[in-house]
Amino acid sequence: MDKQTQIELEAAAFRTLREHLMEKRTDVQNIDMMNLAGFCRNCLSRWYQEAANARGIEMSKEEAREIYYGMPYSEWKDKHQTEANAEQKAAFKVAFAENVGEDKA
Repeated sequence: MDKQTQIELEAAAFRTLREHLMEKRTDVQNIDMMNLAGFCRNCLSRWYQEAANARGIEMSKEEAREIYYGMPYSEWKDKHQTEANAEQKAAFKVAFAENVGEDKA
């Protein structure tokens, strides 16, 4: 497989993952994804931002989230996210530190 085809397939897989999380599984909470898998929708938007920044494209966290979510993050949260309980928050603190790092907060 040539490099361009590989890039196109990887991009298609990313788009399918995004569609799945944003349209088919809006019931899945970001905090639960992070606690179970070590990443969430916010991580995907951050990785998008980091890829843009690495290519010299200035993009803020808020801009990347709006691109990924298709709306301001606050709007997504209001529509789809529920308040986390104490157990979820405690697990998140550990998962975030292990998978993202405190410097990315």
